[in-house]
Amino acid sequence: MAQSVLDAEAEVNKGESARTSAFIGAIAIADLVKTTLGPKGMDKILQSVSSKNGAISVTNDGATILKSIHVDNAAAKVIIDISKTQDDEVGDGTTSVAVLAGELLREAEKLVNLRVHPMTIVDGWREATKVAKQALDASSMDHSEDPEAFKQDLLNIARTT
Repeated sequence: MAQSVLDAEAEVNKGESARTSAFIGAIAIADLVKTTLGPKGMDKILQSVSSKNGAISVTNDGATILKSIHVDNAAAKVIIDISKTQDDEVGDGTTSVAVLAGELLREAEKLVNLRVHPMTIVDGWREATKVAKQALDASSMDHSEDPEAFKQDLLNIARTT
């Protein structure tokens, strides 16, 4: 007798349904934290389901929000993992990478709906990355040899953060 490895309430998605589900889940996670960005970012109220008293916290920190939510959608989990990796490697920008990934997926969904093959989309992103890096390299200036210019660069950076 065959034994099922899926939960009795499990759902199996295939083809277009699975693709749509992945896009929706990942974009929803990005949209959730997008509203926390910037000086007018909105706070989120988080209620713990694991504690007996249902502790409530208020935050506008995207990393905290992403660590606190439970998702079943595989693509949404990837967005959360991207954010955790950013936090582990850099310590900042967790919300921004989640939002960037979500926006890339939002645009990819439009292209897939136009019947553009996913590998063509990925190839385009890779080419765009090369072009963007070349543009950044071309516009960058090295002031490491000029202490006064370097100091001015640091002051300009500090004013904008």
